[in-house]
Amino acid sequence: MNETSRSTPDDGWRQGHLGRLLGEALRRFDARVLERMAHDEAVPLALSHLAAHAQVSAAHVHITRHLALQGSRLTDLAAAAGMSKQAMGDLVDQCEAWGLVERGPDARDARARLVRFTPAGLDWLAGFRRAVEQAEAEFRAEVGPEVATVVRLGLEVYAR
Repeated sequence: MNETSRSTPDDGWRQGHLGRLLGEALRRFDARVLERMAHDEAVPLALSHLAAHAQVSAAHVHITRHLALQGSRLTDLAAAAGMSKQAMGDLVDQCEAWGLVERGPDARDARARLVRFTPAGLDWLAGFRRAVEQAEAEFRAEVGPEVATVVRLGLEVYAR
């Protein structure tokens, strides 16, 4: 390495690499979904109020994305979300206090507990679906349908 390259390193790559762009896009998408949910009249009022006042974060969205409709064990939910069991347990505790989920027995294993959506949680999930559809439509409108299709196909291949 010569003196010139040491004194003026190329630093632009840190701001524009694919991982950073994906992360920024995900944060923007999740923020837009939560904003849409905050104004969805079909989402239970207390939950939309939490979303409107930034009490619900992208971390809480992990439960919405990964909790199976028939229920999930905490360890499976944490693994699907890429979180520790303890961190997911804290999120489940909070979502349980909000009335989104409940813990109950697992019919397959009496020692285990399942986390399930409550009726209000299913309303939240329906609102989440509507918000995701709206955010995806906004993305398509902003980048164009051809680019949106290519991005989706590329991400599906890459995520495998």
